[in-house]
Amino acid sequence: MSSHRPILNAAAILAAFALAGVGLVNWVQSATAERIAASQRQSLLRTLEALVPPSDYDNDLVTDVVEVQDSSLGGKAPVYRARQRGRPVALVVGARAPDGYNGEIKMLVAVRADGSLLGVRVIEHRETPGLGDGIELEKSGWIRGFDGLSLNDPPERSWRVKRDGGSFDQFTGATITPRAVVKAVKNVLLY
Repeated sequence: MSSHRPILNAAAILAAFALAGVGLVNWVQSATAERIAASQRQSLLRTLEALVPPSDYDNDLVTDVVEVQDSSLGGKAPVYRARQRGRPVALVVGARAPDGYNGEIKMLVAVRADGSLLGVRVIEHRETPGLGDGIELEKSGWIRGFDGLSLNDPPERSWRVKRDGGSFDQFTGATITPRAVVKAVKNVLLY
């Protein structure tokens, strides 16, 4: 029995450290949860305001949101509604392009009440640095090419990359990523 005592002591010490570690992680998580949520809200608001100027609406864009379910949008999608004196001004749709080169591309697509695009921003992706990451505003101005467009300008049949006979540029060495983004933006307009 005495030969097992060092093993039991070590196991007890290990268990105590494990419990202390779990307790510390839980405490840190609960202590920072509110700050993290506030930071995420501010980040979302900055992106929404970059797409829809705050002077164009008078409601709380972050809380005036509905969730829609549509396969053309990539499944469940938040739709943020911009209103001026209760009248619709624009929608910002959370869309997903499931067919990016390295997986899903998440974006926000802002559409005016007249059906024209205010803008598009990619908010999450895993595309190849130096190739597909040109969809990020910080890496290139390509994403701004959607500003002001609609299903009529260019015509709906032209909502493809140039390599596929459409109107949209692709990146040198990267056609799959722009193709996925163009398709997703078109799907939002069709929706």
